Amino acid sequence: MTTIWPLPRIEIRDLSSVTETRPTALLTGGPAWEAAGKLLNLPIVVQAEPHKADHDFFKQLAADIPPQVEVVYAVGGGLASDAAKYIGWARKLPVITIPTALSVDGFFTALVAVREGGTVHYVTTGPAQTVILDWEIIRNAPPQIRGTGICELLSIVTGLLDWRYAAERNKTTPDTRFLPWAAGLAAGIAQQAFKIAPGVGQGRVESLRNLLDLMCTEVQLTNQIGHNRPQEGSEQYFAYAIEGRTASGYGVPYADLVGPGILIAAAVHGQDIAPIRDTILSAGIRLDQLRSTDVMDTIRNLPDYVRRHNLPYSILNEYAPTPEQVLDLVVKTGLDAVG
Repeated sequence: MTTIWPLPRIEIRDLSSVTETRPTALLTGGPAWEAAGKLLNLPIVVQAEPHKADHDFFKQLAADIPPQVEVVYAVGGGLASDAAKYIGWARKLPVITIPTALSVDGFFTALVAVREGGTVHYVTTGPAQTVILDWEIIRNAPPQIRGTGICELLSIVTGLLDWRYAAERNKTTPDTRFLPWAAGLAAGIAQQAFKIAPGVGQGRVESLRNLLDLMCTEVQLTNQIGHNRPQEGSEQYFAYAIEGRTASGYGVPYADLVGPGILIAAAVHGQDIAPIRDTILSAGIRLDQLRSTDVMDTIRNLPDYVRRHNLPYSILNEYAPTPEQVLDLVVKTGLDAVG
């Protein structure tokens, strides 16, 4: 059976209007709950602050939910959302997600990204039942996370390059064959992301609403074709590989891993990275959160990493950089400034 998942119901309203009567399990984080918790009326039975996305950790969270819980709420970012979706799927409970920043597209997907065996795996949980957005909360989020979900759209640039690269070498599967119409739609989404990035970085509600619309369009496109190849390639593989070198869970946010990954992947593909770099920075995404030594070690080991974890075919499968080429790549992308 093939399932084409829908988007969750999306409600845009003041959080002060949210009143829940069902016994609630809450997944959140300290800063997110401080920003939004005082506006919510939830009958909380149990509250947790997930700090990592390890599969076993998510399993334990689900097992610990008291039997009287009737609904799961996530208040915060992508980790809280993923934990809530996983628990809802495992315990057959409805899930309501309240993002405090538009930091990832995972709020709207039917997937949960779990860490297992040194890389990322996806668990299909189905989407949250409802996503509630309050623009006052979103626009007042810290600028380094407020609209960094735009990275999900900018990664289309390199995701499409890798998808086409694999197709030209007959390395796609029947389920992930290259679809020109899907590639064209995805490219159009990325083009719009370049246009809205400065407004997103400035916290303009109009631009943030554009970001919401583009992320939802991107998610529904990947739902339709049944895979993420149009926006997931070697830039994400870099993020997966370097994540273990950061303080997992409490460390570097997702966008601060993928942003550098986009620059590295684009440079390996021989693209002009200047406009991509300018756009990433204008959206509020930081490019100085990774140690340059970690970046170089990760690049050096990326070809082995993608083969070892059998990740979808990309340019990295045929990449064999010398130490001099690694250093040149880091300097070219401007990622040599830290550490």
